[in-house]
Amino acid sequence: MGLFSKPEVVILKDSCDSKEYLSKLQELRKTVPDDSEAAEKIDKEIVIVNAGIKGEANVLYELENSDMDLVILRDLYIETNDGRSAQIDYFVISKHAAVIIECKNLFGNIEINNKGDFIRSFDYKGRKYKEGIYSPITQNERHLAVYKECWKECTSKIAQLFVGKSFDNFYRTVIVLANEKTVVNDRWAKKEVKEKVIRCDQLINYLRNLTGTLSYSKKEMVQLGESILTLNVEQRTDYLKKYEDLVEATKTQKPTTSEEQKTQTEQKLICPKCGGELVLRTAKKGDNAGNQFYGCSNFPKCRFIMNIQ
Repeated sequence: MGLFSKPEVVILKDSCDSKEYLSKLQELRKTVPDDSEAAEKIDKEIVIVNAGIKGEANVLYELENSDMDLVILRDLYIETNDGRSAQIDYFVISKHAAVIIECKNLFGNIEINNKGDFIRSFDYKGRKYKEGIYSPITQNERHLAVYKECWKECTSKIAQLFVGKSFDNFYRTVIVLANEKTVVNDRWAKKEVKEKVIRCDQLINYLRNLTGTLSYSKKEMVQLGESILTLNVEQRTDYLKKYEDLVEATKTQKPTTSEEQKTQTEQKLICPKCGGELVLRTAKKGDNAGNQFYGCSNFPKCRFIMNIQ
């Protein structure tokens, strides 16, 4: 390569199984009633997958326009000999480091406290929600651990001794928040946590500032990328199966009879005055003798009744 050669982004793998998975989910959704449990769960998964695809596209755009020498592998699935696996959004190789990127296109804002806990807050249908989420840092560190084990399994002992000491320095992990509207409050987070969570528009500066004891040429970067690509497993876990099973269970459910529906309705009737359960009763006296009505179970403290038309 010439001294003044133009920076080049080499994409060794750009295919993404998420789009095919999304298409299958959308087709599966058409087979279930809108008011079913299966529909609710599939709809939620569709929203999550859609967000993930959009987030990864945002990251790819930043990488392709980085004006850096980079080698990119997208959507890798790797497995160790003992069955541990990792789904890696992006494996990016630069001159001084290789980075495993976990994309998060999260809805709402993120707070990271001094314990490293991730707390998400958001508004939905006029209500404010606040909930803890699984740490993406922990998730990504497990991805790196799986990759390291795979690397050991296909690397000679001599190479492990030679490269092993610099492994942890060369390979890094980072979380990229791909939703441009997300606000990150990491004021109380520890320094090592802050360094591993960035916004999408900070990704290129993050990559430019990476330093290390190793310095790879473009050719060596591509060779490393090609060796990592050999670890990719095409036959992946079938994430769709659990939703297919859910749909099948919905289809085989026994339809409720009119009597069962009546019983279910009765069980759900709540007294609007005291919150007690309404029970079916028959009038014994007066002009309505013999007629049925719903009376409050807290009678005589509560005398609410609901006539049956």
